[in-house]
Amino acid sequence: MSFPLVYEVNPRCWLREVSQRTGTKVRLGSVPDTELEPWLDARFTHIWLLGVWEVGPRSRAEAAGNPDLIRRARAALPDFRDQDLTGSPYAIAGYRVARELGGEAGLAAFRRQLRQRGLQLILDFIPNHVGLDHPWVTTAPERFVCAAPGTPGAFKSANTPGAPWLLHGRDPSFPPWTDTAQLDLRRSDTRAALIEEMLAVADRCDGLRCDMAMLLLNDVFAQTLGDLPASAPQPATEFWTEAIAALRARYPAHLLLAEAYWGLEAELQRLGFDYTYDKRWYDALIARDSAGLCADLLGHPPEFVARSAHFLENHDEPRIASLLSLPEHRAAALLLLGLPGLRLLHEGQLTGARVQLPVHLTRRPVELVQPALETLYHHLLGALDGTAVGQGEATLLAPKAAWNDNPSGRSFVLVQWQQARPEFDLVVVNLAPHRGQCYAPLTAPDLAKFNWQLEDLLGDEAHERYGEDLKNRGLYLDVPAYNAQLFHFKPV
Repeated sequence: MSFPLVYEVNPRCWLREVSQRTGTKVRLGSVPDTELEPWLDARFTHIWLLGVWEVGPRSRAEAAGNPDLIRRARAALPDFRDQDLTGSPYAIAGYRVARELGGEAGLAAFRRQLRQRGLQLILDFIPNHVGLDHPWVTTAPERFVCAAPGTPGAFKSANTPGAPWLLHGRDPSFPPWTDTAQLDLRRSDTRAALIEEMLAVADRCDGLRCDMAMLLLNDVFAQTLGDLPASAPQPATEFWTEAIAALRARYPAHLLLAEAYWGLEAELQRLGFDYTYDKRWYDALIARDSAGLCADLLGHPPEFVARSAHFLENHDEPRIASLLSLPEHRAAALLLLGLPGLRLLHEGQLTGARVQLPVHLTRRPVELVQPALETLYHHLLGALDGTAVGQGEATLLAPKAAWNDNPSGRSFVLVQWQQARPEFDLVVVNLAPHRGQCYAPLTAPDLAKFNWQLEDLLGDEAHERYGEDLKNRGLYLDVPAYNAQLFHFKPV
């Protein structure tokens, strides 16, 4: 099985920078081929363009009046100007490619350009809400959650007498998003219209990243609305059951990625998503709870881990280079790349960017490349090429204690990868701030049939081991703090 390696790109910022480098206005339909070469060198499989859809003036004005957003914008961009703010790419005026990015023709040309190089395109689908400028707000207000005039967290849909009041988009854990309108997912007409929008987005890409996918689950939606009167009874089926069936009927091979939290990832996988965000893995890593992280990985069924999306950062999270030391970063990066599942890397991550940019901005600060991190990712991604990692069958191994009263192995993550027999690979990561020891209980077929030569593709270790010993006792490991190793095994 081949697992996706996805690169998240902010097209507004990226095209602006490409235009500055080339001295000409570059849009999606005129990207120089040389700009794609680093993506090919890194062996990405998918490019996720964050926020290609139109944002309207009403949503932009609401964002411009948000003091907290402006404070964050000035912190990220000290010379921030009003024209740097375009509004949230998740407060869309419709599923139309923004003209400043090149419009529909530009996106189609860019997709062809990616396909010619073996890359696939992922776009955002935002099913919970739309922006204040979306035509449905005035032409089909019944598709939204209505409220009594003056209800907190609601707005008047139009400046006309008797215009209905609609709720802003919401998440039960946060204040309403005042640049959006909350779709009413209990209504069959809303669902049908939204599924048509989903299919129209799918026509233009190879995969969908579904924003806040868990908010559409029936129970979660009911909790989000709280005590507000229902305009329709709770549906008998889940929205995603209907939507994914419609998508698979048209595009069986489309990649479906769910942004998901709150322990609802397995439910979304059951409903048909290929991959779901694994925020718990990320949170444990950032909290430096290595034993908890390792136990969590081993505590889930292997198929759940293999259908999880792992990341060290994305547009919603702080830059990982601002949180981890270089040794920690190296171990975390191999762990990200070495686990089964979707591996997500974020634009700027490979060069050590430290500034988290609000998604509402079209310009980002110039940051100096951190050579050590650039070299780290170049080395890691290069070392994976030609191995089974991300390409073959993955097995998470439970470390065995090296001796009694030695718990240090609890901070090890061990992943065995095999594609073409008999050779195989072993990812070894010690997440602890101290040296650790354990045995890796290898399960590769034909293990006892051969003696083995081991080479660490990330270092200079090389060993020979008897196959019978490896089968009976496992591979003994003695690994420094925050260390990452990638052993390639081949018969002697």
